[in-house]
Amino acid sequence: MPRNTLPLPLCAALALALFTTACTGTDRNASATASAAAITPEEVATDAANPFSAKAIATFDEPWAMSFLPDDRLLVSEKRGKLRLYDFATHAVGEITGVPDVVYGGQGGFGDVVPHPQFADNGLVYLSYAEAGDGDTAGAAVARAKLVFDGNGGGTLENVEVIWRQMPKVTGRGHYAHRILFGDDGMLWISSGDRQKFDPAQDMTSNMGKILRLNDDGTVPADNPFAGQGEIASQVWSLGHRNPLGIAFDPQGQLWNNEMGPKNGDELNKVVRGENYGYPIVSNGEHYDGRPIPDHSTRPEFAAPVITWTPVISPSSMEFYTGDLFHDWRGDAFIGGLSSQALVRVEFDGDRAWEAERYPMGARIRAVRQGPDGAIYVLEDGKGGRLLMLTPKG
Repeated sequence: MPRNTLPLPLCAALALALFTTACTGTDRNASATASAAAITPEEVATDAANPFSAKAIATFDEPWAMSFLPDDRLLVSEKRGKLRLYDFATHAVGEITGVPDVVYGGQGGFGDVVPHPQFADNGLVYLSYAEAGDGDTAGAAVARAKLVFDGNGGGTLENVEVIWRQMPKVTGRGHYAHRILFGDDGMLWISSGDRQKFDPAQDMTSNMGKILRLNDDGTVPADNPFAGQGEIASQVWSLGHRNPLGIAFDPQGQLWNNEMGPKNGDELNKVVRGENYGYPIVSNGEHYDGRPIPDHSTRPEFAAPVITWTPVISPSSMEFYTGDLFHDWRGDAFIGGLSSQALVRVEFDGDRAWEAERYPMGARIRAVRQGPDGAIYVLEDGKGGRLLMLTPKG
């Protein structure tokens, strides 16, 4: 049996005194907040040393993710369960109805939104969200649906079908992760957090604390590293992850992920087929109650992070830049920083990577995307989070 599939002792004791920002209630009936809206584009003051200008072009209610459509319009998910459509030509913000019910609260709610690689032909979009279970449990789910535009700046989702679920559903409202990504080969990648339960990250009967590789219909590819070793294990590409909120392919087709460490020890990982990244057995951080976790260097059988951040940056998402507008940054990755309130630029040289620059943004950065125009677009976190367009100064 491969070493990554060996049963490991339970780590239940690690669950004591966990610091969490998650809530235990679903908060389904929370009061309304500021609506999404286009605004007159206006320059935004950022740090004078930043090499770009920032322009605010829209605001959203707790935005979480964004994706460009082939016609260059932008889909934006809002954590409470709304899907918005921003039109750069008209500066209008419309609504896409038909989003499944979400469990809103803590870190949970509506997550990612990504069009199918053949969206222009099939109209399919993929959504991740926190889904209710029995009792007070919840878990991430990924659904696909046909997006039908209404001709008035909005549309609806039809034939919504859940194609993947976190297993099992558990209590708590943290570490869903549920980032979605398509590879150039059309494979569907999903990052699945450990749900602040620790042990599932090493348990191959659970798909929590893993990065998963599926066909676009949710079925399991026959060439996955653990295919044939159980229904759940067959989904897994890598394991031993904590809260992998960012996944992205570099220009050479290598997959990378960023994830939040416990107390200190945020990570950038080169994601390798079948590898075990060690959490919660090893980490370059420690528990929030001060109890130590052995460092990666003590257990060389586990894959170590390429970058560790202490103090943390609280990474939210990641995008590799391939455009021409910022020519010197081609091949670099950009990571949104939450607690660091920054945009972090990472340079690469083969298997090596390092933080090259950190650009203060004055707000928590929830998402970052390269636009078809080569500009870098970022979403601020929280109520009234702005959509910013970054272009070179001068």
